Amino acid sequence: MLGEILTAIVTPFDEDGSVDLAGFRALARHLVDNGSDGLVVTGTTGEAPTLTDDERFALYEIAVEEVGSEHAVIAGTGTYDTRHSIHLTERAHEIGVDGFLVVTPYYSKPPQRGIVAHVEAIAAATDRPIVFYDIPGRVVVDAEPATISALAEIPNVTAVKQAKPSLDAARHVVTCGLDLYAGDDDLILPFLEIGGIGGICVHTHVVGRRVKELVQRFRQGDVDGAKALDEELRPSIELLRVVTNPIAIKRALDLLGLAPGRVRLPLVEADEAETAAIRDCLERLGLLDRATASS
Repeated sequence: MLGEILTAIVTPFDEDGSVDLAGFRALARHLVDNGSDGLVVTGTTGEAPTLTDDERFALYEIAVEEVGSEHAVIAGTGTYDTRHSIHLTERAHEIGVDGFLVVTPYYSKPPQRGIVAHVEAIAAATDRPIVFYDIPGRVVVDAEPATISALAEIPNVTAVKQAKPSLDAARHVVTCGLDLYAGDDDLILPFLEIGGIGGICVHTHVVGRRVKELVQRFRQGDVDGAKALDEELRPSIELLRVVTNPIAIKRALDLLGLAPGRVRLPLVEADEAETAAIRDCLERLGLLDRATASS
């Protein structure tokens, strides 16, 4: 198991649009000091499609150096090009990451057997764990149960990050012997209830300690306490829905003084109305007042 709570970390950018490596290092340390068991680097939240290979590799190196001795570092190396994905995986393996997040190839719309062949080819480039990312809302193609069963036969495919609400699909992941991670942050508790491990999250950028506590309460048998925390964290879910990820979480981090809100095109920064909605969510979580008091 790679950990219960992994944060899909954002990629901070400087004013000139370059990757803010020092800011990334500081944020990586902050996240593992505040509830995250590890990090997923260059996932959707990290704006992976806009990064060069060299930028990706620099981020992996920093993550491994800064937190890798005690916390899992997972590299998002899946793309819509299998050969490119293999290249990224091989280099990230050399750098020393602990595992890989491989998403269903987007845009190409491969058939189900193409998904399996894609993941199988990438998995052959490493002996470290592969987490398959099932997110039909972004990639269009829905990984079918038979596909998950086939992926489970690949020795180093060990987990699925499922970003769709189907509990039947989630149960099938568990039945196949794979670790189940919530890919949508509001699915953590429902997935725990059917045997899930935890989540690969975005809201843990700002509520990491409370999300970790939720999982711990559930594991200790305090289901009511976990449910109460889940309800308390509703504003963090609302925050993520204000505008396309990672625009909202980056603006939240900016408001909290943890990272700049800059994004790369085709994403654009949160506008005035969106920022007001994000601010409201942070205030209801009790976070903005705390940040103001400590500044």
